[in-house]
Amino acid sequence: MTTNLGDSAFVLVSTALVFLMTPGLAFFYGGMVRRKNVLNTILSSFFICGLASVLWIVVGYSLSFGDNIKGIIGGFNHLFFNGVSMEPNELYAATIPETLFAAFQMMFSIITPALITGALIGRMKFSSLFIFITAWLLLVYYPLAHMVWGDGGILRELGAVDFAGGNVVHISSGISGLVACIILGKRRGYGLISYKPHNIPFVFLGAALLWFGWFGFNAGSALGSGELAVHALLTTNTSAAAALLSWMLIEKIKFGKTTLLGAATGAVVGLVAITPGAGFVPIWSSLIIGALVSPICFFFMSVVKSKFGYDDALDAFGCHGIGGVWGGIATGIFTQASINPAAQWNGLIFGDVHLFVVQIISIIVTIALASIMTFIILKVIQLFMDLKVSEADEANGLDISEHSETAYPSFTRLD
Repeated sequence: MTTNLGDSAFVLVSTALVFLMTPGLAFFYGGMVRRKNVLNTILSSFFICGLASVLWIVVGYSLSFGDNIKGIIGGFNHLFFNGVSMEPNELYAATIPETLFAAFQMMFSIITPALITGALIGRMKFSSLFIFITAWLLLVYYPLAHMVWGDGGILRELGAVDFAGGNVVHISSGISGLVACIILGKRRGYGLISYKPHNIPFVFLGAALLWFGWFGFNAGSALGSGELAVHALLTTNTSAAAALLSWMLIEKIKFGKTTLLGAATGAVVGLVAITPGAGFVPIWSSLIIGALVSPICFFFMSVVKSKFGYDDALDAFGCHGIGGVWGGIATGIFTQASINPAAQWNGLIFGDVHLFVVQIISIIVTIALASIMTFIILKVIQLFMDLKVSEADEANGLDISEHSETAYPSFTRLD
């Protein structure tokens, strides 16, 4: 096998773009919280750039893409990148170095647990969050990455498809965020006081960086610079655009006015929804996928969350969990095997039920793994330490109580 320099250059750039998404997410989340929690919120994403990178080199790549163990997890043959060479690995990427494939996948392992933190901001002890993310990567992300993408993984062998992380990234993080926020409990005064974004331009900046980085996320998942990458880029942008307009329409109908916060949210849920099918569905279908994800997610964020009363602070579940589930289902509906032969069957709309069924199975497996393991991890942590800060520390803000710094030292009014 020979390394293709064009493919390698493309995936190198895509890898950098995916890394940029985590700082983008930090701004996206940071702008939506109160002034007194903005640094804690940003750091909750940023520290994972260090933690997940180190874990990936030590054990993560091996457990995700190492020798198959019963279809559930990789082996230990690549610990500390042992045996990961500059030559292509025909099991995963035949035209780029295996080290580059591993680096690209590492960026996914960084942003995925960062997404969870949006459900937990404003009240979780930073030390507990650090331990939780470490355990979550080991017990949820790496096994799931192997099951969906790894050679011999049970969901891959079943025939389920996930182009860039609908199951592995979005459903897993969204469901884990829901379970975690329920166990953690509500923020102080939740339901009695209004929690408003302190910096909507930050939210816009974060959404713009996410959209930009998502081209590397989805198009880069073609692992080459050919036609499939171009196709994935177009479906990605089209879905985001349709979802942005759809969310604006919902706000106009419901409230009489559109908002920048809503437009940014719509774009992000559109990106989430197209992720599993970006390299499998026709371009025209991305208009439908994007247009429908906004009302689906809006319903869960506004109606379902209010009805059940869980404090998913920044709607990690409503955006990534629900958007990812819709995206996985839509992949089962609209996939055309002629676009990408990695799909064994066409989607439901083309008269074949097989892919639709296995997509549903893969979604159920993902939900079960993420929810059960998140519950166990947090309950074990609770045996040794508090998950939540004290009421006094929460009132003072986590920037001061957890990190002894403030984003706006000259701002003295009440927050």
